[in-house]
Amino acid sequence: MTEITTMHYLIVAAALFMIGTIGVLARRNVIIILMSIELILNAVNLNLVAFSRLYGLHGQVFAIFVITDAAAEAAVGLGIIIAFFRNKETVNVDEIDLLKW
Repeated sequence: MTEITTMHYLIVAAALFMIGTIGVLARRNVIIILMSIELILNAVNLNLVAFSRLYGLHGQVFAIFVITDAAAEAAVGLGIIIAFFRNKETVNVDEIDLLKW
């Protein structure tokens, strides 16, 4: 049985980051884009905890701050999406020109 090393965590974090980046760049639905941003933030958290395990730094504390920031981003983002859906009846990124002059 092999031991799980820091490289294993970094590979999983890189895969999560790539999936999140592809989701942000390729999708048109705002809710899916927000979920992809959450995947990117989870990849960052995984990297922080992995390096905290390796070097003994305080990466876990930073991961808690990132989780808190992600929760605030999700709450504010979903509130904006609900308000936008009530006005325009769509959550398509191409339709969002409400803030343009």
